[in-house]
Amino acid sequence: QVQLVESGGGLVQAGGSLRLSCAASGRIFTSATMGWYRQAPGKQRELVASITRAGSTNYADSVKGRFTISRDNAKNTVSLQMNSLKPEDTAVYYCNAHTFFDYWGQGTQVTVAS
Repeated sequence: QVQLVESGGGLVQAGGSLRLSCAASGRIFTSATMGWYRQAPGKQRELVASITRAGSTNYADSVKGRFTISRDNAKNTVSLQMNSLKPEDTAVYYCNAHTFFDYWGQGTQVTVAS
């Protein structure tokens, strides 16, 4: 059974920083591409950033230069460092593990106040 547990969300002022973490249980972590998605009210869920098991990264244009995704294969964790946060970054952020299937965490709320 795969479980993804996010932590680190909260309320921050515009221009501030937050760090999200996701701890994965199960055997999939080392073979999975890990990602962070977000969903704002009334909008579709969108990819924020992803990282392959080899460490190749991909970012949404809206977060390039501000967010950094990283993973620790020894600890089965993936993190998202978010700097220079903007009100439009407000959303529920979800950890994702992609192999042949997609696995999702429960989500963590990030609110950026203007």
